[in-house]
Amino acid sequence: MKFVLASGNQHKAEEICATLPGEFELVRQSDLGVDSAEETGSTFIENALIKAKHAASLTALPAIADDSGICVAALNGAPGIYSARYAGIHATDGENIEKLLSAMNGIEERSAFFYCVLVCLDHAADPTPLIAEARWPGTITMASSGKGGFGYDPVFLPDGLDRTAAELEPAEKNDISHRGQALKLLAQSLRERYNP
Repeated sequence: MKFVLASGNQHKAEEICATLPGEFELVRQSDLGVDSAEETGSTFIENALIKAKHAASLTALPAIADDSGICVAALNGAPGIYSARYAGIHATDGENIEKLLSAMNGIEERSAFFYCVLVCLDHAADPTPLIAEARWPGTITMASSGKGGFGYDPVFLPDGLDRTAAELEPAEKNDISHRGQALKLLAQSLRERYNP
């Protein structure tokens, strides 16, 4: 079964392609000449649906979309849906991390969680989307540590671990992360719907 992956984020696409079981074939929207949709929703689920509908409508393929980010309790859930553009539309990971650490300066309550929602639409007008979501709880560190991962991984210490997400091996991260957990749930739903 072939799906278009509605994500313009190379790192997310790599994690999804590496983690989703092999019976599901993913084609990146960029490989089909599809540009990223404008994320105008106010929630992760709304943005994932926007992206999936956009890709499905332009490719006539079932679409899988991801929307995810980090939510910090002391910042009322920010950066949230603006995680990728927290420090500006074209901000780098380093700039976003710098802004987050600055916002957290002097704050002792540092709990946070990564959140991921995955949506699958059979077609652009599908009224019954498959939706899988997961959280990965942890805390924001005082400084960056680790060279792996992407985004806020260097400043996210998962609960129960003594290494940041950026210090985990890719396979280890993919097994326990918010995206990894959501992909396991989505894979089960895909099997039930499509019986590949």
